[in-house]
Order: sequence, then structure tokens, then C-alpha cells
Amino acid sequence: MKNVFYIIIIFALFGCNTNKNSEVGINPLPNFDAMWDYQHPDSTEIVFTEILKGLTDSAESSYDIGYHAELLTQIARTQGLQRKFIQAHATLDSVKNMLNDNMKIAFMRYLLERGRVFNSSGEKEVSKPIFLKAFEFGTENNLDIYTIDAAHMMGIVEPHEKQLEWNLKALKIAEDTSAANCKGWLAPLYNNIGWTFHDLTEYDQALIYFQKGYERRIEIGDERGTRIAKWTVGRCLRSLGQIDEALKLLKEIQTELEEKNLPKDGYVFEELAELYSLKGNKKLAKINFKLAYEELSKDAWISANQPERLSRLKDLGDQ
Repeated sequence: MKNVFYIIIIFALFGCNTNKNSEVGINPLPNFDAMWDYQHPDSTEIVFTEILKGLTDSAESSYDIGYHAELLTQIARTQGLQRKFIQAHATLDSVKNMLNDNMKIAFMRYLLERGRVFNSSGEKEVSKPIFLKAFEFGTENNLDIYTIDAAHMMGIVEPHEKQLEWNLKALKIAEDTSAANCKGWLAPLYNNIGWTFHDLTEYDQALIYFQKGYERRIEIGDERGTRIAKWTVGRCLRSLGQIDEALKLLKEIQTELEEKNLPKDGYVFEELAELYSLKGNKKLAKINFKLAYEELSKDAWISANQPERLSRLKDLGDQ
């Protein structure tokens, strides 16, 4: 089964710098894109709101309506990630009222975030034409980084048989473009394509892309992303029946977490439990199922969307 959490986090970690105001000497306004903390959308909303307050206090001559609109789209995104969907839509309504024909990037970001809010709130079919419009608009206006994002989102909301097509479109743009900031999309796209092949039970192909993502994370020095990508390789190896190889990788991740005194990871515990169970080690399987439940039950998204998963972990940890 596709691990939704890891897809979201890997996407969130792509680290693309999209803010058109970030170039030195063009505009002294803060580069809010560089301030994103996708693990903590609540604190990110506070940061962005403070920037917004600064805009209203600034001199009229330095006011940038495009920047203002783009910032609001990202505030809406923080709200959507917190499941504050009514607030997110209201924020995007404000953006819609600000837009004009010259604000192409702001319009593109508005479409992307409106689509994401609909998708996150369970209205996938409503989000689909919005993402498609974003893809077409981005293609027409050579907005590569946002076009990749739109194709990536189409790959999420479309049925399985169309997901691969959209992710490969996004990957082609990322590989072919001369825009350096688009290269940050390579690792998450490798990951998404890997999961699509995994869902199709084409595990050999999935492993190729998971390994590409893992190598890319190492290349760009993304320590946390590397651990997550390594996890996906291990998960795919389990699907291929290569249990010993998978267990080796998961043990390495767990050792790294412990040695670096990093937070416990319920997904690592869960995968270790599955592997120990396959190895016939009931004692270690039970221990890890219990630890997985303790950590993953703290995740609001899993509690809301995958209660049966938590129930299974609890049962297996209590046996």
C-alpha cells in the first residue's frame, strides 16, 4: 500500500526556491518560500502572517501587490495543511479579488493552492479541473516550476492508470528545463513515480525510481530526505521478497535515529515490525508494532483517514 505520509513529506522537502522576489538586488521583501516548515504549518502561518502585517505597514511606494497575493496563497496552504479549510478558501477568495492579468505567477499559485485545499478536504473531483487549468496556464506562460507542481498534483488526483503519465510529464519538464530551481523536483518525482509503479505491483520498476530518489537525496545533502528515501527502498525490497536486504536498511535508519538522538519514527517501527514478522521473530515484531502504534496514533491525519491501520497496529502490539 502506498505510504501517504512519506509521499507528502518527500514532496514537502523538495526545497525549490520559487519566490520571484528572492533574487538579490531586485526586491528586499522576505523570501517567504525559504521560510516554509512543512512539518509545522501552524508556526509557518504565524511567520507568514507577520510578514503580511509588515506589508500593510510599509510605504505605498514599496508595496508589491503580486508579492502580497503570492504570500496569501502560501498562508492558505498553511491553513489547508492544518485542515482549516474554510479559512483557507476565505484567504484564497482574497487573492482572487486581487488578481489582474499581469500577475501570472500569483494566478498560478492561486490555482495550485485552491486545488490543494479542495483535494485535501476530500473534493478530489473539484480539484482536478483546477490543477489541469494550472498545468495548461503554466505551459503557455513558461512557468516551469509551477507547471511541474500542477502535473505532480494531477498525478495525485487522477486514477492510477493516469498517474504515471502525469508524473512522467512532470519529470520530463524537470529534467529538460534550464531553470535550476526546478531540479529540486527530481527527488520527489522519482519518489512519486516509484509509488505509482509500486501500486501497479511493478516492483522492479518501482525500485529503480526509489533508488534514483535515494541517490538524488544523497547528492543534494538532504539528510532527512535521504532517510525517508532509504525507507522507500526498504519498503520496496519487502514487496520484492528481499527481506534480509530490507531489514538491513531499516536497521540502519533506526540506528541513525538513535545515534543522532532524533525523534522516534512510527513508520520505521511499523516497517521493522512487518519485516520481523516475516522473519518469524514474533517478539521483536510485537515490540515494534506497539512502538509504531504509540507514535502513529499521534498523527491526526492517520487517525482521521486510516483508523483501521492504527487498530491493526494496536492489536498486533498487544498480542
